[in-house]
Amino acid sequence: MTTARQGTIGGRGLGSDLRSLRNSKRLSLRHVATQLEWQPSKLSRIETGKQGITTEDVASLLVIYGVTGEERDRLLAKTERADEPNLWELQGPLSAESRTLIQLEPQATGIFNFEPLLVPGLLQTPDYTRALMKAGGVSEEDTEVRVAARMSRQAILSRDKPPAFEVIIDEGVLRRVVGTPKMMARQLRHLAEATERSNVTLLVLPLSLGAHTGLDGAFAMLDFAKDKPVVYLDHKISGLFLEQPEQVSFFRTEVDRLKSVARSSQESVDTVAAAAKELDHD
Repeated sequence: MTTARQGTIGGRGLGSDLRSLRNSKRLSLRHVATQLEWQPSKLSRIETGKQGITTEDVASLLVIYGVTGEERDRLLAKTERADEPNLWELQGPLSAESRTLIQLEPQATGIFNFEPLLVPGLLQTPDYTRALMKAGGVSEEDTEVRVAARMSRQAILSRDKPPAFEVIIDEGVLRRVVGTPKMMARQLRHLAEATERSNVTLLVLPLSLGAHTGLDGAFAMLDFAKDKPVVYLDHKISGLFLEQPEQVSFFRTEVDRLKSVARSSQESVDTVAAAAKELDHD
């Protein structure tokens, strides 16, 4: 008999996939659980990542949901990896962000994002995202799908109980013109305006700082009310999720180091506003 796995970041992503499938079929927890002779609470725990699940049980659920072909193979493969303490997730050619990250963000009570090169996705304007997609060789049709997905993600920042969102960017992000100068100016004004929300904090690392601990890449850290925190490292065609305590602790120290050399909140907003003003005059 295959042993059910304990909940991990992989299990949380898998659970979200299974919940989405059930909802798409308009099936209740009780109805599906009854068909499998489970308690509804078991299925609920699986869908929220609180309890592991065997490949046999996933296969049974997929029969009920009518999932076949490549999607079935993907979910079964994801189940096999769900007990790994960290998770590498390959992104499909049409994916703008990791599927699992998109599922986790709405559950987070706090999100920290460090970006040395780009405006974070949760604060991008549609034009900025389109310009990035064009530079990356993404087709126009696929670009619009990605823009819509990215804009949908941003809704978490304005909901009734939004997560605390802390962002640190390098000043070089403000100086790199993505799109036209006018488009970039609008992006920077949008960035400054976002800080008017009480849950959004923006800090800028000055160019005069020179070398600093963040030059080796972007990362995000998500905290949850009941689940373990997660660190996410983004790559061109893959994403790495880290959840081991020592790994998370390392990145918390990195956050503290970055904060210690960043401009203050007000100075950072003033820096963004000044960069936008310069671009308006170009």
